[in-house]
Amino acid sequence: MRTEEFLTRLDGEMLDYFREMLDVLVEHFGISRAEAVARINERYADEDISGMNQDLMCHEFPEFWAYHLYFKATRDAQPLPSGDPDVDGDLSEWEARPPPPRESPFWTLKDE
Repeated sequence: MRTEEFLTRLDGEMLDYFREMLDVLVEHFGISRAEAVARINERYADEDISGMNQDLMCHEFPEFWAYHLYFKATRDAQPLPSGDPDVDGDLSEWEARPPPPRESPFWTLKDE
């Protein structure tokens, strides 16, 4: 099913999962719901989130994927944060990925 906010088709379980990612982005990084949805849409708009892909994705907590949506990968071998505060520690050294351009189709919600 398609929703008002997400550009990928999601069943009920995955819709809940994507909304958990959305909540992590808003709560942990202080961005608007509109920006969080745009970041998710930019990454997953053309993805098939079913079957094996769904199993692979749900193998990780929503925090894992949210952190990967928010932070840029760096050139060094250090892995991106996992979303686990006990493992990630200080996140101030990580650089935020820029949000998608405002004129892109990924912005399906208006800023609050």
